[in-house]
Amino acid sequence: MKSIHTTKISAAGTSHNGRRYALKRIAGVAASTLVPGAVMAQGSKKYDLKIAITLPESHPTPVALKAACDEILKESSGRLNIEVYPNGQLGSDTDTLSQVRSGAIDFICTAGSIYGNLAPTASINSIAFAFKDYDTVWKAMDGDLGAHIKAAFNPVNLVQVGKVFDHGFRQITNSTKPITTPKDLTGMKIRVPATPLWTSMFKGLNASPATVPIGELYTALQTKVVDGQENALPTIEAIKLYEVQKYCSDTSHMWEYFSLVGNKKSWAAVPEELRVLATAIFESHAMKQRAAHALLNSTLEAKLKGQGMEFNPVVKDPFRETLQKSGYYVEWQKKFGPETWSLLEKYTGKLG
Repeated sequence: MKSIHTTKISAAGTSHNGRRYALKRIAGVAASTLVPGAVMAQGSKKYDLKIAITLPESHPTPVALKAACDEILKESSGRLNIEVYPNGQLGSDTDTLSQVRSGAIDFICTAGSIYGNLAPTASINSIAFAFKDYDTVWKAMDGDLGAHIKAAFNPVNLVQVGKVFDHGFRQITNSTKPITTPKDLTGMKIRVPATPLWTSMFKGLNASPATVPIGELYTALQTKVVDGQENALPTIEAIKLYEVQKYCSDTSHMWEYFSLVGNKKSWAAVPEELRVLATAIFESHAMKQRAAHALLNSTLEAKLKGQGMEFNPVVKDPFRETLQKSGYYVEWQKKFGPETWSLLEKYTGKLG
């Protein structure tokens, strides 16, 4: 305050131009004293980034990303502007992941199974029937297993930002019959994501898996290109699969996450203080998304029943035993390697 007071006194005896100059100095000092960052923001570079995600904008994950980006824009005084493009506006998962690697798009938010095509460790969570409940999931993903997955992006010039989002335990739906035993899957044409881990699982259960982009799934089910599919309830509801699928079986055969992954060079070009700010905000909204996903999941069975779907419980042991006999667990233990597999089993117990 002493320096401001001195400036006011000297300004009193100056000319009009001198007084105006002094007042400008006072305003600058006051702004930097009372509003830290305000002056810095006025003269700082603005960073504009894009996030691609194929989920519909009503899904909890795009909702959380949009809320986080709004908060980042506000808290950075407009310096960091991140736009979210839902509904596959920028392309399919595989297309946009390729664009993120090239730097054409800054970020993608998608599933570990998709990242696994580039960084195999990133899909370890998708081992069939690995996680029994959410308590086990979050201990693993917020612990050593999650840290191990995060580190796997570095060799492919990508970077995971913040905590993972919940994409849910996946259930099998079908248009003609409920799935209650492994035999019900024999020969069934089922849509799976474009990843060997899914294909391997359903081949091990004697089904006929087919890869179809999520944006084309509704039409593929409607036209009987495939008979069934598997997704978490929020996804089933968000893309209105209840209109083309009659039966939903509570298999909970896999748990999946979504994570925000960026081009390492693009992200490093953003000043560190903005990266720290954004990461903290993304993590905060990831926690909110997990809560929102859990709440939505708890209400969706009743809602989907109201839309005409029929639900049935499933005893999971016969499915796991069928996969064991097929060699599924032995195959993937070898592919993931002892370090990654042991980290998984640290939380899940012995598999296979």
